[in-house]
Amino acid sequence: MIRDNSEERFPLVDEEGRVIGSATRGECHNGSRWLHPVVHLHVFNSRGEVYLQKRPEWKDIQPGKWDTSVGGHIDYGETPEQALTREVREELGITGFTPERIGMYVFDSRRESELVYVNRTVYDGPVMPSAEELDGGRFWTIDEIRTAMGKNILTPNFESEFQRFFL
Repeated sequence: MIRDNSEERFPLVDEEGRVIGSATRGECHNGSRWLHPVVHLHVFNSRGEVYLQKRPEWKDIQPGKWDTSVGGHIDYGETPEQALTREVREELGITGFTPERIGMYVFDSRRESELVYVNRTVYDGPVMPSAEELDGGRFWTIDEIRTAMGKNILTPNFESEFQRFFL
């Protein structure tokens, strides 16, 4: 069974994104709520639909739910831009895209606290979701997303972020 590497090192940051330490994935996800940075990319096509990824059942956070096009942790020593390029390539096989950063915020849950760097792009090329990291994905219309909200289909993080930045 595939699992996340609980020993992977993440930077710990303040609310401005300045690195103040490091901790393992396991420590960041065990309820410590230590603030660690992540990148999100919302991939829109030219018709205004947004690509959502399906989280695999083995994930430790929100398994089996539909989520932001790309989301991933920033590795220790990596910039948000480097992490975004790496995660988009790893998760969706996309290399030729132009990200636009549209904001950042702190996301808190019972298990973790993340500083989220939110980006968007318009992309009409091929999307090849990673068979190892995802259970596939597809483009959704805005109406489909609105209909699915609050029904335990989408991750709470995606719902709150999409409402904040796009609805």
